[in-house]
Amino acid sequence: MLGKKLVTAQKRGETRALCLGLGMVACSMMMYFFIGITIVPFYTKSVWTTETVCKVLKVNIKDKVFCPNSEVSEDEEVFPYPCLQVWVNLTASGQEVMLYQTEDALERNPKCSYVPDKLENSKEVKVRIETIANNFKKYQTFPCYYDPGGTQTNVILSRLYPSKGLLFAFLWPTLMFTGGCMIIVLVKISQYVSVLSAWQ
Repeated sequence: MLGKKLVTAQKRGETRALCLGLGMVACSMMMYFFIGITIVPFYTKSVWTTETVCKVLKVNIKDKVFCPNSEVSEDEEVFPYPCLQVWVNLTASGQEVMLYQTEDALERNPKCSYVPDKLENSKEVKVRIETIANNFKKYQTFPCYYDPGGTQTNVILSRLYPSKGLLFAFLWPTLMFTGGCMIIVLVKISQYVSVLSAWQ
């Protein structure tokens, strides 16, 4: 009687462990799919792939501008902000080009190097842009990214999705997938050993 209860409890435990392993594998596959349709296209679309050194030539802050490409409804107020323009000397080619914070800043407003969030406070935005301008004036030389193919003549300060970020995004689903597979394998080994012991 006790033996039957132990076998039943063992089967229930194996079933739960197997469901856990399959669930982890399924969740990891969903995460792979989500990363594949969101992050990977932005990473592959970016042409600013080569790192070089940029030297600041001039930093200007123009009057408040409106973001021409911002997607806002007709009832929503367009957010004005001071336009920061940073021109740098590209060490790789010696050209004078405009620097943008990220690829997103270029798409949102090609006239300005930095595009703040339109939901931010206007005073905070002004202080932040002045701080960024002072930092560029203070640190004249810094690493930046340019397009080696020459389709984009401008440069960016940092990539939205660098190689390390993409690897880090794939790390967690990979660990979950590996853990789920290990659980399934251990359950199958346990079942095999149980059947072998019973047969003997």
